Amino acid sequence: MNPIVVTSEYVSTRLGRLAFRRMGSGPIAVLWHSMFVDSHTWDPVLEALAADRTLIVVDGPGFGLSDPLEQRTTLSEAVGAASDLITSLAAGAVDWVGNAWGGHIGIELAASRPEQIRSLVAISSPTDPNSATLIRQIRMLIPIFRIFGAVGPVRGAILQGLLTDASQRDTEQVRIVKEGISHPTRRSYVNSIHSFVLHRADISYLLPQIHCPTLFVTGDDRAEWSPEKMAASAALTPGATTAVISGARTLAPLEQPESTAKLIQTFWRQ
Repeated sequence: MNPIVVTSEYVSTRLGRLAFRRMGSGPIAVLWHSMFVDSHTWDPVLEALAADRTLIVVDGPGFGLSDPLEQRTTLSEAVGAASDLITSLAAGAVDWVGNAWGGHIGIELAASRPEQIRSLVAISSPTDPNSATLIRQIRMLIPIFRIFGAVGPVRGAILQGLLTDASQRDTEQVRIVKEGISHPTRRSYVNSIHSFVLHRADISYLLPQIHCPTLFVTGDDRAEWSPEKMAASAALTPGATTAVISGARTLAPLEQPESTAKLIQTFWRQ
């Protein structure tokens, strides 16, 4: 088997330059990661998915190698930046695969810019706002993060929110998450948290407007988007299907890459 050729590229968007890696062959699929981390959380599934698609693996605004997020913004502006990216690829419609934050962006893209989204996979992407309890917890951690960075209780809370207890004992998974946490500047990180976590709006009203093939996926340890809550979202989305991945919390592509890749490939091939 020939090795996968990977190129590193940038594109200018309304939220600054976005860094992305390009690999594979065939129709284009865009992979957008969860909040708090970067595109390397997709790494365990890339070899499998690159057999079916040309993968565009993005670092979202303020994360990874993309430009810092210099001011607070909104999910809709991040959707606009994603649209800028797709336009720059001159690809027409793409297959969108989003994890948590990336799923939220994909949902709004599919509803508001249907000409750009051929199919949608949203993994661990609850469509309602964060709970008041979670928002209070995050607000308590922001001053620590602003002064000291991703240390102690901040890093621990992020790991707990993203990975199951078993995954937190996996040194490679923890390394990928910690590196993703440590890369953004403190200012960029705080702006991202305010923009995409604390002020995350209810987007369930968009679901009936999605008419592309859609797959919703959640982990069996994802309280914020339990299988029951996911099914309720799917019931509002014309023709949507669902799947549950065992042994995953938020980062299913990192925690259970084989199961995640098989689900996505089967969905694409159907």
